[in-house]
Order: sequence, then structure tokens, then C-alpha cells
Amino acid sequence: MRSIWRTLDPGLWRGVLAIAVAAAVNGASFGAIAVAAGNPLWVPVAMSVLVFAGGSQYMAVGVVASGGSPIAAVIGGLVLNARHLPFGLAIGDVVGKSLPARLVGSHLLVDESVAFAMAQKDPERAKAAYWACGGSLFIAWNLGVFGGSLAGSLVSDPSALGLDAVFPAVMLALVLPALKEAGKLRPALLGAAIALAATPFLPPGVPVLLALAGLVAVPRRTGTAPTAETAGTVGTAEAAGTTEAAGTTEAREATA
Repeated sequence: MRSIWRTLDPGLWRGVLAIAVAAAVNGASFGAIAVAAGNPLWVPVAMSVLVFAGGSQYMAVGVVASGGSPIAAVIGGLVLNARHLPFGLAIGDVVGKSLPARLVGSHLLVDESVAFAMAQKDPERAKAAYWACGGSLFIAWNLGVFGGSLAGSLVSDPSALGLDAVFPAVMLALVLPALKEAGKLRPALLGAAIALAATPFLPPGVPVLLALAGLVAVPRRTGTAPTAETAGTVGTAEAAGTTEAAGTTEAREATA
């Protein structure tokens, strides 16, 4: 185990610690908002230890705070974290082969730990990066949530925190990086339009689930038609192969 940790250079540790500090600040924000929304201190703390998924935690507290049902919050969190399924397939060998390693490693599976592991070319270095990043983020996030929850319990007026604006802003910040591509922007816009149209008529939390209908706008993968340039390249290659074969035939006839 020591040899694994020695594979981490100072540059990688600096990147891990920088992300851990950001996670602590974000966790403090979540803890303060969750407690100010009316939850007892133990709720965000227990959720952070057992769930450890910032985006889903923000969504769950936001849906419940706005009057939605816990079932809608759970379903929304599961959908939001569905991306972890391919993540788990990608780093299955990195986590380890023993059952305890897989159980603990799967709990530490977040976007950052997967990204750090996949960026390494050496398997041992990837394993060390995964555990270093995942473990550091888990500790930093939970410490931040605990500190923020303590601070939030001191706020007498939860509305002073602007809960109605904080939750949408956080969720928008989480999805903005993925909306740069047109193929992802169209489903997001369609889902937002559906949720906005359904909000006046349905209970809180239900429009969020209906927004999943925006997935119908996800572009389908189809075969790419050969372009003129590609066709020209293929034709040139075929002509070159034909010329070479003819030259070989003539050489054999001359030798004979």
C-alpha cells in the first residue's frame, strides 16, 4: 500500500487538495442552506455521510423545501446520479477486487475521483489517485457540511439566505458545463420548458420529474455518410493499390 501512495507526485496532490478545499466550501453552503430550510442538523450531516453526492443532496433538499414529496426528491437524485453507472464500469479495475474495497470505493465514486483516475496512464498511479481524491473529497465535504450546518442553525430567518434563488442557481451551475454542446442543450431546454409549463398546474416536485421527457430530444447516433473528401481519399488509395498490383504483375512477367 505504501508503494501505491508513493506514486503520487506533489503536482497531483496539489490538484486533489485544491478540489478538496472547494468541496469543503460547497459543503458548508449546503449544510447552512439545508438547516435554514427547516431540517434538523443531523439530516444534512447524515445525508452527506451516507449519500455523498452533492448535486443529488442539493436537489433533494431543494425539492422538499419547496413543498415537494420525498419520493420526487429521491427519484430526481437517482436520475441525476445515473451517470455513475458508466463511471463504475470504467474504473472497476481501479477500485480493487476485494469486496470491502469495492464497497468503499463505490461510495467514493464521484466525478472528480473518476477524472483523476482516468487521467493516469499507470494502473497503480490511477488507483492511488482515485483513493486519494475520493478520500480527500469525502472528508472535506463532510467537514464542510457539519460546519455549515452549525452556522445555519444560528440563522433565525431562513428566508434571509434567499433559498428560492440558491437552489436553482446551484443546479444551473452544475449543468452549465455540459450545455456547451447542441446535442445536450436541446434536451435541457425542452425539459426546462416542460417543467415551467407544468409548474402552475401540478404539485411541487412533479414538474421536475416531467422534465425527463426532454430526453426525447437527445440526438440518435447514426452512421456517418462518406464525404467527398473521404471518397477521394479512398479512391486514391484504391488507384494506388491497383497501380502497385499491375507493376508487380509486369515485373513477374518480365522475369519469366
